[in-house]
Amino acid sequence: MKHILVLLFIQIHLQVLLVAAQTVEEDTTYAERVIELDETIVSANLVPEEKKYVSQQVESITAKQIQNSNPATAAEMVAGTGQVLVQKSQQGGGSPVIRGFEASRVLLMIDNVRLNNIIYRAGHLQNIITMDPSILQRTEILFGPSSTVYGSDALGGVIHLHTKNPSLSALSGEMNINANAFIRYASASNEKTGHVDFNIGGGKLASLTSISFSDFDDLKQGKNLNGTADSIWLRPFYVERINGKDSLVKNDNIYKQVFSGYSQYDIIQKFLFKQNDHVHHVLNLQLSNSSDVPRYDRLTDPDGEGLRNAEWYYGPQLRTLASYELHLENLDGFFNGYRAGLSYQYIEESRHQRRFDRTGLQNRTEQVGVFGYYLDARKKTERNDLRIGLQGQFNSLQSIADETDIVTGEISPLDTRYPDGDNTMNNIGLYATNTWKIDDQWVMTGGLRFEYVTLHAVFVNKEFFDFPFDEIEQSSFPISGSLGAIWNGESNWRVSLLSSTGFRAPNVDDLAKVFESAPGSVVVPNEDLKPEKTFNVDLNVSKIFSNKVKMEVVVFGTLLRDAIVTDHFTYNGEDSILYDGEYSEVLANQNKQKAYLYGANANLFADINDNFSLISTLTYTKGEIVEDDGNEPLDHIPPLLGKTSVIYRYKGMRAELFANYNGWKHIEDYNGGGEDNEQYATPEGMPAWWTLNLRLQYQLNKNLLIQGACENILDANYRVFASGISAPGRNFIVAVRANF
Repeated sequence: MKHILVLLFIQIHLQVLLVAAQTVEEDTTYAERVIELDETIVSANLVPEEKKYVSQQVESITAKQIQNSNPATAAEMVAGTGQVLVQKSQQGGGSPVIRGFEASRVLLMIDNVRLNNIIYRAGHLQNIITMDPSILQRTEILFGPSSTVYGSDALGGVIHLHTKNPSLSALSGEMNINANAFIRYASASNEKTGHVDFNIGGGKLASLTSISFSDFDDLKQGKNLNGTADSIWLRPFYVERINGKDSLVKNDNIYKQVFSGYSQYDIIQKFLFKQNDHVHHVLNLQLSNSSDVPRYDRLTDPDGEGLRNAEWYYGPQLRTLASYELHLENLDGFFNGYRAGLSYQYIEESRHQRRFDRTGLQNRTEQVGVFGYYLDARKKTERNDLRIGLQGQFNSLQSIADETDIVTGEISPLDTRYPDGDNTMNNIGLYATNTWKIDDQWVMTGGLRFEYVTLHAVFVNKEFFDFPFDEIEQSSFPISGSLGAIWNGESNWRVSLLSSTGFRAPNVDDLAKVFESAPGSVVVPNEDLKPEKTFNVDLNVSKIFSNKVKMEVVVFGTLLRDAIVTDHFTYNGEDSILYDGEYSEVLANQNKQKAYLYGANANLFADINDNFSLISTLTYTKGEIVEDDGNEPLDHIPPLLGKTSVIYRYKGMRAELFANYNGWKHIEDYNGGGEDNEQYATPEGMPAWWTLNLRLQYQLNKNLLIQGACENILDANYRVFASGISAPGRNFIVAVRANF
């Protein structure tokens, strides 16, 4: 299957290239182009700059692209690029994988504020869905280590989401008042989503308000099985409590993934004050919250002929953010501009689980507070662009737990997920980057960062685990840097070579948690962890033909040193301990000697004529842990993945026919002790899959847009690698959008 996809990809590319070269005329302008000749990138160095001067691979998702694709969550938005695999353990989730790195090894940012915090785990995360795609102006995905600018966690890359800003009135004495709204329905999850945002702007002060609400029922998977082994993903029965007893109930629709539904709302309020032509201020308030989110994979864990868990769900995923930014621009003096920002976040997460035929509901809650700041300056001349910056974050964590008897209501103590004392993690970083335009073709980029990270965790209650230590205290002083060269040659050739280093300092989740990674396995603290580090080399070659066709190939290699992986361990000399009523194998996060990753990404963009465009992408990644007795697979490594789209436009109509595809992930390529979740795959691994999809939209008038789609037209039954829930089956989507 993998070879067929590769050959198909190459064949399509060559055919389109030949057709476009023979039929198109130069310098034709389209209403919608898939090739942007002068694209501006914001996230690479945290300032706007032309993409041709950026040595790092960057993928941009614009507000228009988000509107066209109608993603239910930000996770679907990122997956829609075809270059990022998104793992899911439940419908209310989505964990992006970039170049074989995931979760705490991928940095999430929103409006220049770090979202990664003291408890971001190394397994799979769902935090990206707490950001509303409906109000995003632009999202930029940085591929490869980005620690020089962003600090810890940016090993695989960065996903930086930028929300829309309030807009001022362009005419003196008049108000700029506008609004956008849409409603959407999707059949596979019975999704009902509504959104409204409105802007009120004067000459100096503007306000933007955004409100979104989504409700998802249980997700229905496809009925066209990939093979006989896929039937293990069906849902023949589920657990309900009947007459005070847990009972297995027959599912009337085995394709319906019962207990996967949830709801969510998102509110954003931003204010912009333009003090004068050089100074403006932005106040940014965000709130995201959800209902309980069932952990679907754990609700399907078998136990003999029944199910292991009667209840397993995340409590409401609460995220709040308040930030203030000051922008000083077009100044006289050595620096042309300054930016400063202050932010505070409060995040609350909880998990609740109860075993089948037990009455004790275990409740574990984490309350995280994060204060952050940044200050940077820019000096831009005709040949040089110098940026320096100072960034910092102060994390605090309160971890609490109890067990509630659902029959008697009695509450009893329970071991916490993290240490139950004062937990803090602080980091401060100083960096400088520079872009040197040697001449009209050659550009050099470089940067250096110094960071200081401290962590302190205290164990107060040792009733459940008598650890041989009362606290964990750690500090590190990682240094990272980057050096790149760009050749913007004649005839629209472009070659860039980038070497960069990255690091990730262990957080409380790495160092000090106790949790069940899988039935029969428990992870215990390891106070001897060190930061993990990467060295990466990227080569990017691209060519634009007649301003109509762009071909791009990126190859990369990454050496991961002191890689933190979960492996066999001993606790007080024992390789198994009693946990949650059963003896479990002891695992712990440990620094392995090293691992290596390499891969390639190929992209094609073609504006064939005024009506037709084509986009295609293919990504391959490989990773292994280096051991003295032979290498073993590194976890989080996605299979071959890609996407091919054909777009047609005519007057107010737009149509897109596209295919998403993944190759096989064979079971021998899984990491047995890591986070690949082989228990949710087939005995042979995760089968290859592809889906055929169609989107249509029509602009009725300047104020009203109607959209429709049929995703997974062939109703394929499949799962994305490492996922514990099946993907949607045939899914009909209808949306109506209005602007005023």
